[in-house]
Amino acid sequence: MSIINEFKEFAIKGNMVDMAVGIIIGGAFGKIVSSLVNDLIMPPVGLIMGGTDFTNLKVTLKEAIDKSPAVTFNYGSFLQTSLDFLILAFCIFLMIKAINKIKKDAPEAPIAGPTAEEKLLIEIRDLLKKQ
Repeated sequence: MSIINEFKEFAIKGNMVDMAVGIIIGGAFGKIVSSLVNDLIMPPVGLIMGGTDFTNLKVTLKEAIDKSPAVTFNYGSFLQTSLDFLILAFCIFLMIKAINKIKKDAPEAPIAGPTAEEKLLIEIRDLLKKQ
């Protein structure tokens, strides 16, 4: 099999397409959650904490000298990113929980009986046992 045919088979598989769609939707969902945190949740939290903007929280380790920039420990940015992650993880947890509930509530497909061929094989087997 040529490498081009192998690649076509790999790229067109259902799992690969599903994964690509999931990654694209996940990226967009991450942007929505980041906006939720940055634009709706953090302003009131910062207001409660005395007008603090979390992204600007930092400790200066070394002041800026001439053209060299200051060395800072940006813990506020880390707090912001951590909160983004926690909210995103919680939203995904709720989505998976809802999907599992839907799967559990869905009626299971009835178990199909043996086919005509299987019935014939069963009869043959039973006849051979009797002999």
